[in-house]
Amino acid sequence: MTQTRFADLIAGISIIQDADQLEKYSTDSSGYEAALPSIVVRPVTVEEVVRVVKACAECDLSYTVQGGLTGLAGGARPDSGDVVINMERLNQIEEIDTVGGTAIVQAGVVLESLHEAVAEQGWYFPLDLGARGSCHIGGNVATNAGGNKVFRYGTTRELVLGLEVVLPDGTCLNMLNRVLKNNTGLDLKHLFIGTEGRFGIITRVSLRLFPAPQARHTALVALDGLASVTKLLKQARASLAELASFEVMWDNYMIPAAQACGQAVPFAGQYPIYVLLEVEGAERPSLKDNLNEFLEQSLESGLLQDVIIPQTLDQAAVLWKMRDSSSEVMHAVKPFVAFDIGMPLKDMQAFIEHMLAEIKAQFPHATNQLFGHLGDGNLHLTTGLLQEDELLPVEELVYQICAKYNGNITAEHGIGRIKKPFLHYSRSPEQIALMQTIRQVLNPDNRQNAGRVVD
Repeated sequence: MTQTRFADLIAGISIIQDADQLEKYSTDSSGYEAALPSIVVRPVTVEEVVRVVKACAECDLSYTVQGGLTGLAGGARPDSGDVVINMERLNQIEEIDTVGGTAIVQAGVVLESLHEAVAEQGWYFPLDLGARGSCHIGGNVATNAGGNKVFRYGTTRELVLGLEVVLPDGTCLNMLNRVLKNNTGLDLKHLFIGTEGRFGIITRVSLRLFPAPQARHTALVALDGLASVTKLLKQARASLAELASFEVMWDNYMIPAAQACGQAVPFAGQYPIYVLLEVEGAERPSLKDNLNEFLEQSLESGLLQDVIIPQTLDQAAVLWKMRDSSSEVMHAVKPFVAFDIGMPLKDMQAFIEHMLAEIKAQFPHATNQLFGHLGDGNLHLTTGLLQEDELLPVEELVYQICAKYNGNITAEHGIGRIKKPFLHYSRSPEQIALMQTIRQVLNPDNRQNAGRVVD
């Protein structure tokens, strides 16, 4: 009777019930154990989202909100029998303000589609990550995505001016602020940015845009160790005002990444660590000249061991493809644990040495791959070739060590389901209790995205 009533309440809204098609919506890119939803509902308007949420409340049905299913923390994986509300059809770019530099977009807009649309208008949205061709803006906001440009532009939080959100009781909050300054009381959008869909469904977003860079110049440099990388970072920040990206790859990541891309390993893989850096700005000779001069000085001083400077955009794209091949590299070492750690730079070397030594001592057969957005203290580690019963012990070990060095267990992927058991390594009991209190206020029946972040 409940299912019949629910079907009546959402009549006219696109649904999927065929078991074969439901499989697609049973988990995300984390590899978390799949669970089949009972139905997938795909609203095309905010009004339809409201109808679905109210129908779930009336019929006492739990539901999971999904975007592009690119998450790595299990947050989009439904519980068995859940209603899934997938935002893939709520995908319109409603407005691009070419005067003030803002955009109003629906939650299901694919990140790469937004890049292309604003570029046609001479503007630039700087959020960028490897899943750009699949991930949704709504999911980016819900997880406060980071990516390759955080160093210059900040996380997604810094790019959001306002939101439209449907609360678990069906109330629609239009907070689509279009200006940077707004001191009219509590900035409610921050209840929904980075909270992984626990407090409301993001339906539309007001975003900051930037004038499109006229030119980009990239370089891949080889160094002798992490100490040189941190020194290079400081000098690059002082010398290159247009520095936009500073991506670090250890040899244990670079070599398999090049092989996954069908490319020769840069520098024949003879150095322990590499940095892919990029400047972007106005098309003028000084942009490239400043980068080249900085690289020459760094080579002469001995800070750099070698440099590759792409001569074409295609050559630069090959280097970025290697950096963005983490999914292929990870899945080649299944079963694996993918870590996404935030760590003060001053403690990074000690943490890495301690962590790798412990993994080698306790799991000698495991392989490790290291890379990261080190300019913002974000380190990615993949530990693979494990046994299934070793996954949780490896996580516990790494997070214990992470806490000793004042790090956090996730810098950009979120908590979801996978990291929930380890949240206490980064948040105090008092902080967790406050999160639970806020959830109780906004999502008291715990129907929406249950089981994520905190219980």
